Amino acid sequence: MLISCATLLLLSAVRGVNALASSNLVKHVDVLALDYPFNPVKPAYWTGYPHHRRTPFAVSPDEQSAYVAYLDNSETGVHVQSVDPQTFAAKGSAITISGAKEAGGLVAHNDGFALLTNEAMPSSTANSPPDGTPVPVMYRYTDGKQTWKTWLGGPDVHPDDGLSMSPDLNGDLVYSEEAGLYGAYFVVTDYAGWASGHFGDSVQYIAKDGTLRTITDASSSWGCSHNTGIAFEAADAAPFASICAEDQGAIWLNTNNRGMSNTGVKISNENTTNGASGEPMGGMSGSYSSLARFQQSTNYIFSWVSRGASEISENTWMGDGYTNSQNRTNNRNVAIALFSDKYTKVGAQATSVVGSSDGDSQVNWVTSGNNDCSNAHVATFGPSNALVSWEEISDPICDFVAMGCRGDFAGSFFQQVDASGKKVGQPLKSLDTYVAGDMVTMTDGRICWPYISMDWDLSGGVDGTSGSSTKKMSFACLSIDGVKPPSSSVSSATATTKVSASTFVTEVRPSTVEATVPTSSAPSTDVDVTSSIPPATSTVDTEISIISTSTIDIEHPVVSTRISSTMSAVPIESGNSNCPGDNGFPSHSLSGSPGPHSTGSAPAGGTAEPSATSNAGEVEHPHLKPTPGSMLQFLRGLFRGLLSSRYEKTSNEPNTGIPPLPKNM
Repeated sequence: MLISCATLLLLSAVRGVNALASSNLVKHVDVLALDYPFNPVKPAYWTGYPHHRRTPFAVSPDEQSAYVAYLDNSETGVHVQSVDPQTFAAKGSAITISGAKEAGGLVAHNDGFALLTNEAMPSSTANSPPDGTPVPVMYRYTDGKQTWKTWLGGPDVHPDDGLSMSPDLNGDLVYSEEAGLYGAYFVVTDYAGWASGHFGDSVQYIAKDGTLRTITDASSSWGCSHNTGIAFEAADAAPFASICAEDQGAIWLNTNNRGMSNTGVKISNENTTNGASGEPMGGMSGSYSSLARFQQSTNYIFSWVSRGASEISENTWMGDGYTNSQNRTNNRNVAIALFSDKYTKVGAQATSVVGSSDGDSQVNWVTSGNNDCSNAHVATFGPSNALVSWEEISDPICDFVAMGCRGDFAGSFFQQVDASGKKVGQPLKSLDTYVAGDMVTMTDGRICWPYISMDWDLSGGVDGTSGSSTKKMSFACLSIDGVKPPSSSVSSATATTKVSASTFVTEVRPSTVEATVPTSSAPSTDVDVTSSIPPATSTVDTEISIISTSTIDIEHPVVSTRISSTMSAVPIESGNSNCPGDNGFPSHSLSGSPGPHSTGSAPAGGTAEPSATSNAGEVEHPHLKPTPGSMLQFLRGLFRGLLSSRYEKTSNEPNTGIPPLPKNM
């Protein structure tokens, strides 16, 4: 969104160094009455541990309009509600996109909104995905009416590279007025072509009129294998800034290649087990508000959770320059990284030196305790300050080496950091406020986001076949000293909506405003854009140290009501998987196994005992079975082929359906 330069410079000038206090946080509890019931809890894949179901939130550039999107409790149909950007009360009735399966990203305009979602294609569509599996799609609404609809996968999108679908998006949608482009980054599964049956991710660009544009050195049909986390933010021109977590051992700033090539910048070494990497960007229903741009600058800030890394070894599957690592701790801590532009990391990259005992010395830790941290997000107040948020579990039980943990909810935390990555004061703690939707910077300097006021218990799993239900949504706004937020229209002392897992809605009334305008998909346009992508760089001019964090206890009622009965964890294969595709895990399938770890310790020297590798316990893919035949041959070609943006094939090479190895490998 467009923000007054003078306003942000003023906010930067008046910022103080005091720690955030409870007075900085204003809660608008249960202020938004929803037209339809909403289940705010999303079970994590495999573990069933509760995640907040994402509610995308966006504010128009003129800040006269705001929109929030949520999935119907029936899990079919996404509702987009216009809200007052000051009071967050509803304005009119919700618009329903019938058949949509996920609220995957939202952009607000002065005259309407754009939504990223996924839905099944009409059954009459030739070469559509099997069994009605959803396909990514984008909608544009103007003055309450559908303007266009563009498929981002399916039979007519990059058919030469393979046909894609998205059982789960786990991605994001952004917009750049300067570029005149939307950018969508999301998880895909190919159902035809050389990667059929396997998961990756895709970056697509869409023009203002809904035309799908293929842009050289920006668009991507397949990038990070078994993507386990996405961070995406707009830039003044394509490509937009992008980060991915993958299944081979790293988190990459991949703006310059959209994949997992080591021509990108390695932000972090991460242990990966069976395609899982610890849910660094939130896992299921995550991958939003993880990367933010400081206004009026080219700088970005990224937040994630990590167990740290030690014992760097060669990733023999990927070859020279790629590594595996062991977890340093059993629990996860919060980390941030800074970028001077969309290609360049501030400070050192993560090491790729085989034999290194220390694989995380480059990390700027925001936390360093024994609590497990999750649900990390970041937003910027202006050009000089940012807000990092996360949740904590005390005395965590981490049954899986590369997934989430369970235990007693210890609160949500909000930490101010400056543009150099230094913490300003201590974090603000809240036991009744959570981040469950996009964190948006308002023109007055506040950062606001949606959440559901409820009892939040992280001590066990939730049953995905039944769900909690609510028809009220809350909002929270946080400002830094020197910026006076408007008073809340609803007192934070009012009673909260108690959401119980036993309250399962079996009947949902139909939409009053349906998306009924029939439109054909906008055409795809191949655009050969000559661009000069600079090499990935990392500027090493500052020493980044591990910072200890203590918390400030603030009076809040203790929440202890359980969400649901505990699900038993299912043991599966552990250890760094050479071929995660053999087990058929989807990109969001953050799968691990019970490890013999003791309760974690600080990244500054704690250790986590690596788990033993087992070949037992293959798990069938929930959507597609593993591709038959020589999986070893297929995946070697797949992974190596992914590292080059163009493949060269001579006339005497057999047509195997596998990309030939790039000539430089």
